[in-house]
Amino acid sequence: MGSKVSSFRKKDLWKRVFGTAFGSPALGSVVPPSTEGEVAEMAEALAGGQSGENSVRLGGYQQELKRTLGPFQVFAISFAFISVAVGIFATYDDVLQNAGPVGIWLWVIAAAGQTLVALIVAQFAARIPLSGSSYQWASRLANPKIGWGFGWLTFCYLAIAVVAVDNALASQAFIPLIGIAPDEGTARLITLVVLLIQVVLAVGSTRIVSVINASAVGLELVLVVVVAIALFIAVAITGDGAVGNLTSRGVAENAPDYFAVGGGLMFAMLMGLATLVGFDAAANLAEEAKDPYRNVPRAIVGSVVAAGLLGLLFLVALTVAIDDIPRVSASDSPVAMIMHDQLGPVMERTLLVAITFAFFGAGLVVMTACSRIVFAMSRDSRFPAHRLMRRVDPRTHTPVPATILIFVIGVILMVALPGAALLKLITAATILPAIIYGLTIVLYLGVRRRLERKKGAFDLGRFELPVAIGALVWSVVALFMLVVPAGALVPVLIVVGLLLAGGLFFLGLLLFNRQALETEPGDVSVFKH
Repeated sequence: MGSKVSSFRKKDLWKRVFGTAFGSPALGSVVPPSTEGEVAEMAEALAGGQSGENSVRLGGYQQELKRTLGPFQVFAISFAFISVAVGIFATYDDVLQNAGPVGIWLWVIAAAGQTLVALIVAQFAARIPLSGSSYQWASRLANPKIGWGFGWLTFCYLAIAVVAVDNALASQAFIPLIGIAPDEGTARLITLVVLLIQVVLAVGSTRIVSVINASAVGLELVLVVVVAIALFIAVAITGDGAVGNLTSRGVAENAPDYFAVGGGLMFAMLMGLATLVGFDAAANLAEEAKDPYRNVPRAIVGSVVAAGLLGLLFLVALTVAIDDIPRVSASDSPVAMIMHDQLGPVMERTLLVAITFAFFGAGLVVMTACSRIVFAMSRDSRFPAHRLMRRVDPRTHTPVPATILIFVIGVILMVALPGAALLKLITAATILPAIIYGLTIVLYLGVRRRLERKKGAFDLGRFELPVAIGALVWSVVALFMLVVPAGALVPVLIVVGLLLAGGLFFLGLLLFNRQALETEPGDVSVFKH
């Protein structure tokens, strides 16, 4: 009897300690179940051509976030996350050093594979346009427990990605721009300042975020095209550069493991895999998009296609413009060096200004997307401190505590982790999206026959099965290429650690708030046949 009393007391203590994290679902943002007539009416609205204003109510929530994002702003969110100029600027040196200039052609394979993945992600986004993207899709079409796993993986990836983008802004763009000596401490201080500015903007208004982001994307689109054309013209006039660079192995010519699994050539694939991700960011902000059934899927697919084509143009132009392959390959910033050699210091500084702005826009989008996944999980009582994290400011219509959480995590990572550990953590973040996308495709193959088909919404029709199978094969290949290199062992262990940490909270939910993992707000059937 004494042991039972002790057990009950311990359980009560755990409930007190984790009361905020594991408490019963908050009803403030959840719409009570509708009557049969209301459900039928809403289902009819969903099947019609309405703009998506009812999508949040169909999901069982109140419309707390403000719909301010038009078609271009939604596209810009996904494109900014991908950020072609930023991705190439940060990884082109790795391609030259490990695979040589010829390694750029693996970008085409990565772009084709990621486009297949984007098409499947768009299929989901066209049917369940709710904040939280894959978390919502898995929760409603599989079960809340599986959905929680999707949500936790996405949160970990985005929280790390914010730090990765902003730290790269500081070290690879801003420090060279202002002309000071590279220094890790200075870069971290700049990163913290950038994080602070971004959280203020993200909390202030989604419209502000979209305006800054759209401006950054517009500048990046113009920059990539103009620079590519300028480089082709410069090479044609001066003769400094060669088309033959496109087939050269450069400094990797005599590498013994060049074609081996995990070798130099395979390593070059990481540029495309690390850059062409995050296109589902638009789905994370679906509750703030106008006509989400059409605009969000188009933004997802359009951003990948546009990034793939523009990235290839930029890579070809840069590679043809190399006049000294060994010298450029030895540089930590080969893109800036090529610009300086071919177009002069003024254009080089112009590039750095634009790259800095693009980095800032990308980091701002990642922070915003991460706050939405925290908000989405919290209003379902499935995230630590959910009562706090689900709060939306009535004036700004933004989830303020969730956004501040991302900032706090960024500060902790920048202050607590030494350089080597931070680098390994950032590398681990490249593995997470491959896992998330692969699981999303498996989910789609399992539930595709039960998905509701909305008239006028994005739909692959008879091509959905072959596209899904192709996307799944590609996801397996991509994940293999990310984990095979010898240097991937520590990042893989970090991913396992993040999963275990999430597993502890998941276990707490099962013990003290099982209802949160067994019920779903709204009428799930309206999203199915």
